[in-house]
Amino acid sequence: MSAPRDCAVTVTARERAELLPAEREARPPAADEVAGRTLRTLVSAGTEVAGVYAAERAKPTGLGYAAVFEVEAVGAEVKDLQPGDLAFAMGPHRSWQRARRNAVVPLPAGLAAEAACFTRMLCVSCTTLVTTAARPPDPVLVTGLGPVGNMAAQLFTLAGYEVLAADPVAERRRLAELCGVRRTFAAAPVEDPCWAGKVALVVECSGHEAAVLAGCRMVRRRGEVVLVGVPWAKKTDIPAFEVLHAVFHKYAVLRSGWEWELPTQADDFRARSIVGNLEAGLGWLAAGRIRTEGLYQVLPPGRCQEAYQDILHNRSPKLVTIFDWTERA
Repeated sequence: MSAPRDCAVTVTARERAELLPAEREARPPAADEVAGRTLRTLVSAGTEVAGVYAAERAKPTGLGYAAVFEVEAVGAEVKDLQPGDLAFAMGPHRSWQRARRNAVVPLPAGLAAEAACFTRMLCVSCTTLVTTAARPPDPVLVTGLGPVGNMAAQLFTLAGYEVLAADPVAERRRLAELCGVRRTFAAAPVEDPCWAGKVALVVECSGHEAAVLAGCRMVRRRGEVVLVGVPWAKKTDIPAFEVLHAVFHKYAVLRSGWEWELPTQADDFRARSIVGNLEAGLGWLAAGRIRTEGLYQVLPPGRCQEAYQDILHNRSPKLVTIFDWTERA
């Protein structure tokens, strides 16, 4: 069956995703808006699969937050984008996009749409990068090498830190190494005197309690453990005492990795912003300073149910799945 002309990936029940009709808004773009056809969208294994797809649904729910689209129409006040330009927006898995101009980031010339989608994953740990007290070449440990962790390990390497990365899955470690991360481990090296107690910052991207405890044991005195990964489900019976003991005796800073600690837009008193991080990420990707080769597979959105099931049950052949909206079925 052919896909509808305009459509969106929609979760219709627990563990059920479908490609359903989603009509475009008929009105032309407002003065500060940009609209166009979607080219690629990136699937988030955490927010989408664990947070939406695998949860009980009271009503059909759209999802997605990383989209590259071709501009087709702009509002009267938009002067720096025109039809045919490519842009990134934190838009849904939908065949069309509409957003305010200040929430849209133009793609650098020559950057492939698939690679551009990764700027959203980069943005998650960018907040930690610009708020941490650690400074290059301090040692940084990244725990969890899924999409966010892989990007974080590459990002902190690019920024000049001495990066260690830990994940129990050998394939994830291999992919991180191919992306230029030199030191990888199956688990945080808490018994290694070269690193234990000497790490300035732990970027915890797994959401696993054992990784948090290991991070608290790895940091030097007054080091930071930043909780970027979402604890979607309880994994262990580690008592809170063990974490509290490590934090207290290390004088450690244990804090949230809340991405939205930064404002969406910069202003006169806050130079760092979410949109600024997205722009920076696109620049690094375009320059080849952040690598995506071998990290993703491309599927038509008509195969969304298959894609989400594979991610949920750890069967996906790649770290990231990207939907190609130029090929729907």
